[in-house]
Amino acid sequence: MVELHSWLSHQHPGLRTYVALQRKTDELAETDADHRAVYRLLSSILDPFIASFDEEPLPAGVAETTFERLLAVVRDADNAITLAPDQQIDALNKIASVDLV
Repeated sequence: MVELHSWLSHQHPGLRTYVALQRKTDELAETDADHRAVYRLLSSILDPFIASFDEEPLPAGVAETTFERLLAVVRDADNAITLAPDQQIDALNKIASVDLV
C-alpha cells in the first residue's frame, strides 16, 4: 500500500491517473489476497468519477480538489492495514462511503 500512495503522489491529477490507479488496484486485488477488500473498495470509488469525466476535459479545480481527497483516502487505506481488525472494519466502511464525484 505504501508503494501505491507513493506512486499516486507523483502522478498528474488527470483522468488517466484515475484509470491507471483503478488498473493497479484491480491487479493488486488479484495478487494481494490479504488486502483484497481495501483494493476492491479503492477501485470501486473510482468508477463514478471515471464515468463522469470520460471523454470530457477535467476542470482544473475539480482535478486538484479530488486528487487531494483521493491521496488522503489512499493514505487512510494504507494506515488501515496496521489497525486491529475492528478498527480495520471502521476504516473500510469509511473508504466505502467516499464519493469522489
